[in-house]
Amino acid sequence: MEELVILFLFAITLHNLEEALWLPAWSQQVSKFHKPVGKDEFHFAVIIITSLAYLITFLFLLYPNLNLIKYMLIGFLGSMVVNAIFPHLLATILLRRYAPGVVTGILLNIPINSMIIVRFIQENEITLTGLFISTIIVGIVLLSLIPILFKVGKRLLNKIDE
Repeated sequence: MEELVILFLFAITLHNLEEALWLPAWSQQVSKFHKPVGKDEFHFAVIIITSLAYLITFLFLLYPNLNLIKYMLIGFLGSMVVNAIFPHLLATILLRRYAPGVVTGILLNIPINSMIIVRFIQENEITLTGLFISTIIVGIVLLSLIPILFKVGKRLLNKIDE
């Protein structure tokens, strides 16, 4: 399981790198679908979210039998699968324009994270109900955290520039 979980870090890192490179400029042009976000605050948020994924994965590797850590990891895996579809794939289809993150979401996050989730289920480490609940909880936490991180990043980086 450890080697599979490391693949999650590979997938989320490349996905977040793709977003970091192109999403801020993209968001300036599609304001009816995505609120415009500046490059600096977006990069700050992406670094924090990616670091959170690394922290949870590291804790899982150290303490694989702690249910809270396991469910946090599984929730993160499930959230990234959902994220590949909504908003990335959906935005690409609705806008008829590439939405940053769709390639890595579809080609990396969905297959890698799904493979890890299936392994957890096959090894009776989690139930479908547990997967569903943890994905919803972690997804809500991440969605709630993103605008806060944008604000904190913007304020912090503005203070540094002063």
